[in-house]
Amino acid sequence: MEGGTPRQLTTGKFPSGGTLAFSRNNDWIYFATPQREDYALHPLSGDIYKVNVSTAAVEQVTDMEGPEGRPTLSPTVKYLAFTQLNDRKLSYQNGDIVVLELKSGDITRLTTSLDRSLGKFTWRKDSRGLVFSYLDHGETKLATVNLKGDVKTIDVSIGGQAFGRPYTSGDFAVSDKGDIVYTTASRTMPGDLALYRKGKDDTLLTALNNDALGHKTLAEVQDLSVVSSVDELPIDAWIALPPGFDSSKKYPLILEIHGGPHAAYGPHFAMEIQLMAAQGYVVVWANPRGSSSYGEDFGNLIHHNYPSEDYNDLMDVVDAVVEQGYVDSENLFITGGSGGGTLTAWSIGKTERFSAAVVAKPVINWMSFSLTADAYPYFSQYWMADMPWKIADKLWQRSPLSLVGNVVTPTMLLTGEADHRTPDQ
Repeated sequence: MEGGTPRQLTTGKFPSGGTLAFSRNNDWIYFATPQREDYALHPLSGDIYKVNVSTAAVEQVTDMEGPEGRPTLSPTVKYLAFTQLNDRKLSYQNGDIVVLELKSGDITRLTTSLDRSLGKFTWRKDSRGLVFSYLDHGETKLATVNLKGDVKTIDVSIGGQAFGRPYTSGDFAVSDKGDIVYTTASRTMPGDLALYRKGKDDTLLTALNNDALGHKTLAEVQDLSVVSSVDELPIDAWIALPPGFDSSKKYPLILEIHGGPHAAYGPHFAMEIQLMAAQGYVVVWANPRGSSSYGEDFGNLIHHNYPSEDYNDLMDVVDAVVEQGYVDSENLFITGGSGGGTLTAWSIGKTERFSAAVVAKPVINWMSFSLTADAYPYFSQYWMADMPWKIADKLWQRSPLSLVGNVVTPTMLLTGEADHRTPDQ
C-alpha cells in the first residue's frame, strides 16, 4: 500500500471507531462514538459522526435515544444504514437496522417487526434494500428488507464457525448480481462455502473437511422438543447419540449448558460434543428461557431473575431424554462455561441427581462479580435492579455460592486468573 505517515483524525477521551464508511468522494469518514468522557458509566451510548479527512472537522450525524452503530453507506451514497437500540435497561434487547436518507434527514426503522438478534447486514447493489442475518430458534438465518421495512426470509441457514461448542454463527457476502455466498450450517461437519442464487439449487463450493472427517462415524444429532414444567413454555433441545448407538442399551448422559446467558446453542457441529459422544456419552444441550433467538419476551424471562426457572427448563430437558429409555438415570453428568458454569453451579446446589459436574468460569457470587468484572457498569445497570450494595440480599439469593452447603456432587471447578469477565470470586 502506498501512502505517507498515518495521521490522527479524531481526539477525545472516549473511543471512536467500529465500522467505518467513506463518503462518495472519500472526503468524509462515518463512525460511531459515545462522544463523552464518562462513556464507561453509560455502556450503551453512542451516535454516528463523520470526520473530514482533510480538516479533521467532526460533525454529528445522528442523535437518537439509545446507541447507534455500524454505519454503512448505500452504493448510491443516498442512504446511511446503521444499527440502533431502543434502550430500556433490559438485560436482553434487540436492536434494529435503521436507514437515514442523507438529503432529507428522514429515518426509517426497517426490522422492528422481526424481534430477533441481528447479525451482519449489507446493502444490495441497487440500494433498494439490504441483506442481513439474524438468530431464530438456535439458527442463523438470512433475510432481505426493502426501504419500507418489508422483511422477506431467505431459505438459507448459515453457521459452521463455532467449532468448540454448538453456538450460533455464520457469515455471508453478496455479489453485484445479488448472489449470496455463505458458510454452511451442518450437524456433522464444520462450515464450508455454498452459493445461493434465487430460483436455483444451492451449490456447495468447498468440502474442506471431508478428508479429515469423512471416513469417521460421527454422532448423530437429533432434535428434542421439551415443554417446561413451570409454564408449558416450549424449549428447544438437541441430542447427540454416540457412534454405533443401540437404543436397547443404557448410556451415560452429559448435559452441556451454554453461556451468555443471552446466547443460543443450535443443531450445529461442535468438536466438544463429538468428543463426548465418541467416549460413549449421550449429550444433550438446550436453549432455556433467557436464550437469544426467540425474541425479547423469552430472553427477559430471566431479567433481574437469573438463575431461576431456566434451571427448571434444563431439568425438564434431562427428564425428557431419560424418558427416551436409553439413558442410565444413575449416570448423569452436567457441565457448562461462563453463564453455563453459573447454571451448573446453581443446579448442583438444587439437586443431587448428577454423578459429577464440571463448573467452568462461573459467576458464583453476584455481589463480588458486580464490583470486579470488566463490564461492571453494564452489569449493575442492566442485569441488576439497583446498585449491588442496595440489593445485596437479592443478589445473594441468586448466587450459586448461597447453595454451596447443599452440594454433594463431585465437582471440578475451572477458573482463569486472567479472566476479567468472570473473575475469581
